[in-house]
Amino acid sequence: MNWTQEVQQFIERYLGVPARLIDEIVWTVAIVLVLILARHLTLRDLSRRVDDTARRYIATKTANYVLGFVTLLALLRVWLGGFAGLAASIGIISAGLAIALNQPLTNLAGWIFLTIRRPFSVGDRVQIGSFAGDVIDLRLFAFSLVEIGNWVDADQSTGRILHIPNGLVFRETVANYTQGFNFIWNEIPVTVTFESNWRRAKQILDEIVRQHTAIQSDQAAGEVRRAASKYLIRYEHLTPIVWTSVADIGVTLTIRYLTDPRRRRSSETAIWEEILGAFAAADDVDFAYPTQRFYDNVAEGKPEARAGSDRSTRPQND
Repeated sequence: MNWTQEVQQFIERYLGVPARLIDEIVWTVAIVLVLILARHLTLRDLSRRVDDTARRYIATKTANYVLGFVTLLALLRVWLGGFAGLAASIGIISAGLAIALNQPLTNLAGWIFLTIRRPFSVGDRVQIGSFAGDVIDLRLFAFSLVEIGNWVDADQSTGRILHIPNGLVFRETVANYTQGFNFIWNEIPVTVTFESNWRRAKQILDEIVRQHTAIQSDQAAGEVRRAASKYLIRYEHLTPIVWTSVADIGVTLTIRYLTDPRRRRSSETAIWEEILGAFAAADDVDFAYPTQRFYDNVAEGKPEARAGSDRSTRPQND
């Protein structure tokens, strides 16, 4: 009789603990210690071999999940006996969990969907339902965002971290700002008075926006088109453009340009500052704003369109 058997008999005699339970506890402690050691060695090896932060994060999470799954199987094998008993036990446990843990299982299914389909990954800027932000973590039951928007304008960070259940991806639409096509379109409406030289204003705006668009070269435009073709996205123009329309207070010139999702506010600020300076220096361009004006058609209207003129009272031929 070796010393381990003597220890087991002593514990069983004086503490009333069965020998089999003692073996299971010892094996459990050993498995946990092996897990801790394997995790430490794995993470240390990954920190030395992988320099990129994003890749190291994904590799670390994958290693943790694999080690955790293997440990769970080993513990089930220890406590539930052979593989036949293990399969039967897992079947019974699964049926009970499916009823009692509906939401956690839905979140787990959401994690599987996020891992395989990958509608977004860590580092992407996304919006899901009413929540928007930058993804900073993805776990079995929830993912975390650094929130943007809400009470803060122009997609700026609020500083809050949102923990969102993975199951929400099955109930809400997911919008990804940065996947595949890494730019978003932004528009800035600029309204000038009817009396302004709107053609000159449009030329000024076109010159300004071309300096601030995210697409500065044919090579960059080619990269955008290749990325967009992966999702069958079709854009006629990637270069900035200024559209013309008429509002009740003047001529509206809408600037449309591509920008980095995280630079929307800063690019808009830079464009507006240049517009203010350029319009201040232009004598024939002025901003429009809501005003009240009394218009005398007889005195101010075009000669052939004034009320009471011969042409305006002359019957029109069919």
